[in-house]
Amino acid sequence: MNGQPIKLRAHDGGTFQAYLSLPPAGSGPGLLVLQEIFGVNAHIRAVADRWAAEGYVALAPDIFWRIEPGVELPYTPDGIAKGRALRQKLDLELTLKDLATALENLRSRPERQGNVAVVGYCFGGLLAYLAAARCDIDAAIAYYGGGIEIRLDEAQRIKCPIMFHYGENDAAIPAAARESTRRALAGHDRAEFYVYADAQHGFNCDLRASFHPFAAQLARSRSVGLLRSTLGPRYDLSALWDDHCGLEFGARDADATMKTMVAEPYVNHVPTLTGGYGHKELHRFYKQYFIPSLPADMRVVPIARTLGPDRIVDEVLMCFTHDREIDWLLPGIGPTGKYCEVPAVASVAFEGNKLSYERIYWDQASALVQIGRLDPAGLPVAGLDTARKLKGEEIPSNQLMPTWKNQAGKE
Repeated sequence: MNGQPIKLRAHDGGTFQAYLSLPPAGSGPGLLVLQEIFGVNAHIRAVADRWAAEGYVALAPDIFWRIEPGVELPYTPDGIAKGRALRQKLDLELTLKDLATALENLRSRPERQGNVAVVGYCFGGLLAYLAAARCDIDAAIAYYGGGIEIRLDEAQRIKCPIMFHYGENDAAIPAAARESTRRALAGHDRAEFYVYADAQHGFNCDLRASFHPFAAQLARSRSVGLLRSTLGPRYDLSALWDDHCGLEFGARDADATMKTMVAEPYVNHVPTLTGGYGHKELHRFYKQYFIPSLPADMRVVPIARTLGPDRIVDEVLMCFTHDREIDWLLPGIGPTGKYCEVPAVASVAFEGNKLSYERIYWDQASALVQIGRLDPAGLPVAGLDTARKLKGEEIPSNQLMPTWKNQAGKE
């Protein structure tokens, strides 16, 4: 990422620092990234970089500069104590003027093209809410913003789309606080509230013990959806995925395939533990193992596709003749000449217009039955019928359940 520190001039004199991260394209909509009480530390810089990867000109200003410029605190008891002390010393009204200055800078930058939004975490979540009320922005996202519930008189000023993310088990923001905020914005038709089961305060931060990967991923997908709809940029993920697959299965070009992906992607073929993590390993996998072992008649037949703002889930049939050892699908098994149709699911994530990872699952038992290497007798597995049933053919259900036939007519 093209990240660097820059200086901003305050409205009342003096300068303060901010971290600016630019998208791969060099320009895009603006996104103000507001820190936790720990300052613009390595985590917040990484957060800004990741938003930049999504296509945004991301700017993270130093909120504590009037008290202690450049503070970067660790996620330790001492760091928490100092962060809270700095927060108590902060003049909130002056801070909001500094945010307005940062927004003016963001809007004036030649790299910024399009609308501007704000996303904040922890204390930054409160600031994102207040920015939505007082600043001219196009969208706001607040992650576990404490203190919003005591400033609900600001809610009526909010006209832009706004999204709130909370952890169900956040000890700092009880359910009553979340609900009071929800009620205050009940008349706002673009206010969204999400509560993540089992998640705590700080669930988005991968440097904290409270990091919750599922909640963080889902909140991010929802946030990307809001930003795409209000700011752009908008990408045709379906076309991007089809182009990627065309380079794999059609052109069979490993180098071109890698160019559709982020700098350090990963592919995980779950049933056989094949694939690769990082550019070097994945390129080797594609070039030496995946593409050369694709059967001559390999086809991927689409069954259904689910599209999200930053991901795709495909249900497909992998159709092929087992005319060679397929290193990634049936490793160690020589060609049997058998024709197979294997149900599979691909979960594909994107950062901006590049694939970041693929997780591929398929019915390995069905594949082994179809090539004659697994005897289905007495086992709860099936062969070609799994593909036929997926396609909607009238394959009877529950035939592998012994009690189903035994209990027929006894209901």
